[in-house]
Amino acid sequence: MTSKETAGQAAPLRGFARMDPQRQRQVSSLGGRTAHARGSAHEFTSEEARLAGHKGGKAVSENREHMAAIGRIGGRRLRTQRQSQPS
Repeated sequence: MTSKETAGQAAPLRGFARMDPQRQRQVSSLGGRTAHARGSAHEFTSEEARLAGHKGGKAVSENREHMAAIGRIGGRRLRTQRQSQPS
């Protein structure tokens, strides 16, 4: 973390993040094509993707404090939505 970030200011964008979105897509596309051409790209099967999602969800849900915080946020949003609806 830089001193600017700790003072509440965002650090200036650099490198890839500084490029406009269209240029980022061009660079990413080129990298993907190159990886496929070299044979080093990995394509997930639906089963691999399902297992990866399950593994990530399991890891997140083990953090009870994090899950409780998510629940509180959802509860506040629901309460706000209910209060703003006409009776």
